[in-house]
Amino acid sequence: MQKSSFRFLSVMFVVCLTASLAYGEGYTYKANKEHLGGNVTPTEAFQMIKKDPQHTFLVDCRTRAEYQYVGHPDGAYNIPIRFLSSKAGKKGYVEVDNPDFGKALREQFNPETDTLIIFCRSGNRSCKGCNEAIKVGFAEAKVFNMMGGFEGGKNKNKDSIYYGKRWAGGWKLEGLPWSYKMDTKLMYRPDVKKVMASTD
Repeated sequence: MQKSSFRFLSVMFVVCLTASLAYGEGYTYKANKEHLGGNVTPTEAFQMIKKDPQHTFLVDCRTRAEYQYVGHPDGAYNIPIRFLSSKAGKKGYVEVDNPDFGKALREQFNPETDTLIIFCRSGNRSCKGCNEAIKVGFAEAKVFNMMGGFEGGKNKNKDSIYYGKRWAGGWKLEGLPWSYKMDTKLMYRPDVKKVMASTD
């Protein structure tokens, strides 16, 4: 009896320690930039989709590489707001704007009926994505920025082994459903069209 109690307490300690390392001293979501449209946390986004799955969609505006290799929420559509170029810069590969971001949103979704929840890695690009969605005809009341994004913000606790890493909030750390699985229905549509055209 004592051994099982000790095991239970040990497991609970590890769970609490992991939670404290992940969220530090009470992680609070906030929008990283000013933008049009609303803001939701990852959990709120998940609840919105469950409530109206036919008309509420997650739009992953990260690069194709992030979508594929870092993973993505189940059911998220990838429409990059920027592409990785082959040019190296001071912080890695230079990103270039996707001039067709708004057009791709309109081709994929219906501004009259659909609600878009736009997210990126931690909540910066998604703010611009909201502005672009509204610019092409989606109502402000139907466009939301998902604060914290997929990976969350950088951990600011200098005592944590996760300091400086993306370990504060976000879809993934909230334990919401995600995958590495690539579905052609959800991938960036112009890329899929090119593949289909080349196999005809």
